[in-house]
Amino acid sequence: SRQRKIKERSAMEETFESAKSLDEMLKAFEAMEASFDEKDLGLACLKIGLKLDEEDEDHEKTLHFAQRAYRSLSHAADDCSDRFSLPVAMTLQLLGSSSFKLNRFNDSLGYLNRANRLLSKLEMENPSSSDHISPVLHAVHLELFNVKTAVGRREDAIFHLKKALEIKEKTLEDNSRELGKANRDLAEAYAAVLNFKEALPHCLKALEIHRENLGDSSVEVAFDRKVLGVLYTGLERHVEALEQNRLSQKVLKKWGLASDLLRGEIEAANMQIALGRYEEAIDTLKGVVQQTDKDGEHRAAIFVSMAKALCNQEKFNDARRCLEISNGILGKNEKHSPLSISEAYTEIAMLYETMNEFEAAISSLKRSLHLLENNLPQEHHSAGSVSARIGWLLLLTGSVDEAIPYLEDAAERLKESFGSKHYGIGYVYNNLGAGYLELGRAESAAQAFGYAKEIMDESLGPQHVDSIEACQNLSKAYAAMGSYPLALNFQEKAVEAYEGYGAGAEEELREAIRVLDELKEKASAAVAETLIQELVEETLNDDPQS
Repeated sequence: SRQRKIKERSAMEETFESAKSLDEMLKAFEAMEASFDEKDLGLACLKIGLKLDEEDEDHEKTLHFAQRAYRSLSHAADDCSDRFSLPVAMTLQLLGSSSFKLNRFNDSLGYLNRANRLLSKLEMENPSSSDHISPVLHAVHLELFNVKTAVGRREDAIFHLKKALEIKEKTLEDNSRELGKANRDLAEAYAAVLNFKEALPHCLKALEIHRENLGDSSVEVAFDRKVLGVLYTGLERHVEALEQNRLSQKVLKKWGLASDLLRGEIEAANMQIALGRYEEAIDTLKGVVQQTDKDGEHRAAIFVSMAKALCNQEKFNDARRCLEISNGILGKNEKHSPLSISEAYTEIAMLYETMNEFEAAISSLKRSLHLLENNLPQEHHSAGSVSARIGWLLLLTGSVDEAIPYLEDAAERLKESFGSKHYGIGYVYNNLGAGYLELGRAESAAQAFGYAKEIMDESLGPQHVDSIEACQNLSKAYAAMGSYPLALNFQEKAVEAYEGYGAGAEEELREAIRVLDELKEKASAAVAETLIQELVEETLNDDPQS
């Protein structure tokens, strides 16, 4: 009987291992469940989970099998760590991947960080096993990049994409096409955080690899050139940017990639605008607008770019008409492309700001925020940035009561995404302090300005002009509270900081000294008033009859 059971179990394992489709695997696994203990099903659960993840359909089911695998394999690893540590790491990676797809970002980060630590330890202890460990470690770093990008920690995320590239460089040949794609991906990630200088060598490397492998007329080379055009634009090397865009469009046209070609034309027009060639840009846009669908996103993007060129020419009436057309088209596409439409609304808001039409700008930003909050929970950082912008514009237009909740919300969102010491949060707290001060909430203002100063001192340095301004704002808040010793202390620090700038900040120094003198007068008056009050009270106490 025992021998028969062993043979039956062995036959079940063989059936499971030979299964090709997901349905075959699940059927074989169902038979195994009746004969195997749960602790012996770990590897089978992991294999099904990986298959489900590959097919990218039922993420809850993937997570279920990953959790079963982890419970089984983590116990086995305790008994025999060398054999089961790698499967445990693979399971943690699967748990991280499926949690990410379910928008459970904190859970995902926890699993992936544990996988990263375990794999790094295994690699250190077993260098000869790196061929087996590297592919899993590569997958973990890619997932960490995706999760941190999703929660707005873009700069932290790039570290993991760079690590993934380093793993590929160790395992692939120097001119591998896969290595070219990985370099371009890293260049795009750097471009997303506006670090064009770091992005450039990776994009040039991608171009070099793809040209060598595929030739100048390949689609991959065209895409490399498009990214290179973006980088040169960011580096204000606009002529080189335009040339890369031209070369890219030439190839895309040959391959009949109409959508990519249209985007390339719009990018070319934006580069012409950056060069001050506004009429040329408008002609470019007029040349492609008829190639777009009447209610398509490309047409909306064309009218936004046209409005940008017209704004630069101060043809504001024409710019407004372009933005009205664009808004009408974008409203019809919100459900299909919430992220790109949200970004377009933000760009439109900036153009309205250029024309000093702040109400229209606020309205556009509110539409952007609505899309982000209701459709894209992973874009937490974008919602924070948009909320901060709305709050600032509301302050600017005197709607202080309405501004405060937006600024408070922005501060919390951005802290969650970037950490509490990111310089951008310092600006939000500065605006929040100004709002509190205007509403007569001096203590709240002092607290907000205090946060702003602490963040800016750490991220920008105490001598930065924005750090000095935060110092002066803190002085204003304490003066409003009647705490003149503290107000004088912070204003004196601001004066000292401006003195260190020399001739470059003479006007700012004069104003800071004027404010300091004014504070001293107010402090003296307050002291004199206090002394008189004390004297009066003392006299009344000495002569109760009076």
